[in-house]
Amino acid sequence: MRSTLLLILSLGFPVSAAAAEAGANFHLTRHPAGWLALALFVLAYLAVVLEERIRIAKSKPVMLAAALIWGLIAWETRDLPGGPAAARGAFEAMFLEYAEIFFFLVVAMTYVTAMGERNVFEALRAQLTRRRLGYRSLFWITGTIAFFLSPVLDNLTTALVMSAVVLAVGGGQARFATLSLINLVVAANAGGAWSAFGDITTLMVWQAHKAEFFDFFRLFLPAMANWLVPAVAMHFALPKGMPESVPGRVQVKPGGIGICLTFALTVAITVIGKQWLGMPAAYGMLTGLALLNLLASRIDRSQRRYALAQGMEEESYSIFRIIANAEWDTLLFFYGVFGCVGGLAALGYLELASHAFYGMLGATPANAAMGVLSAVVDNIPIMYAVLQMNPPMDEAQWLLVTLTAGVGGSLLSVGSAAGVALMGASGKRYTFMTHLRWSWAIALGYAASIALHLALNGS
Repeated sequence: MRSTLLLILSLGFPVSAAAAEAGANFHLTRHPAGWLALALFVLAYLAVVLEERIRIAKSKPVMLAAALIWGLIAWETRDLPGGPAAARGAFEAMFLEYAEIFFFLVVAMTYVTAMGERNVFEALRAQLTRRRLGYRSLFWITGTIAFFLSPVLDNLTTALVMSAVVLAVGGGQARFATLSLINLVVAANAGGAWSAFGDITTLMVWQAHKAEFFDFFRLFLPAMANWLVPAVAMHFALPKGMPESVPGRVQVKPGGIGICLTFALTVAITVIGKQWLGMPAAYGMLTGLALLNLLASRIDRSQRRYALAQGMEEESYSIFRIIANAEWDTLLFFYGVFGCVGGLAALGYLELASHAFYGMLGATPANAAMGVLSAVVDNIPIMYAVLQMNPPMDEAQWLLVTLTAGVGGSLLSVGSAAGVALMGASGKRYTFMTHLRWSWAIALGYAASIALHLALNGS
């Protein structure tokens, strides 16, 4: 591998050994291929922003852009000794990261859909409406649960689970549903920032030994400020009154409680697998999918026996049918994002941006800017680039960039996994533009969290 790097160096494509170990960097930012790739990414992103107007699913432009960007990389490196292997290795590394996220999402969405099919969320809705809780109370209850559940469950799964509750309880009130879903994204992202395994970026910082496990708890109050400031602003725009009560008593279908318990076991396996066995989160989630399949077989047999006893037509129950109903546009959109960002990283743009930020701005402004950048580019490669640069920063600054990368994605709906997932799961109640209308309030919370961190934890 080192001989290949030396040959690339001699041909004008300098790739450091450290960069090669972490992922290829062909330094093509001043090459026409690099400019074209950047333009493709910008055009694809604009298409995502204008999804509602041009009526093209958000996955299509980013998937096409990813294919063209990696095609450019492969074309420009085809004649270099070891170039095709390096490009293929970079693509495979990116695809492995996507595959882990993909299977995590598929299992999470399957559990949420399965619980919905068993009337779990309808029963919860009935319980909440029976208590005569108003829209504003429900807004704060769901946001609070998301903020404290995210550090354990992770921000993506938390947003998916709580969004199902919000849509079941008040999905008929458009303004309540929209504001509550925005609130969930902000709360879930903020909650994930003060736990070592609440987000992938915090886990990366912890594994790189830039902060210890209990150090992340110092971000609790700044993260809470990040959520509370926009939540208070949105509170006054919420409709008054309360959702209509569900007539009669809603019963959870047989197997519904078992699915909930299996999901809790899946979360435990995922956390244990990540923390003590060093396995990726997808390992625990796929183990949980196997358990869900076993439970589904039991539910299927029970339903068949009941239908036979009642003289009814047999109704089969299959998890694979539920998986088929997953939000595939969202899942494929993630591939496009990973492909585009991974391609830009391989071209050298992320490293170039990191050097420019820390070299010109200094630690605090640069870390704040990284959070804003993570609203446009996924926070995982942003944090990866910062860790690879390894700028000389104290623990407080490493915690600051952990905070900003974790909550900065809330500024835009496409800036975090939670936001992207809810765009697919909300049935058009939560979109890029509806989120953008409240970005000013989220930005105030972002600024407040940085100021509070610097005041409490130093700089």
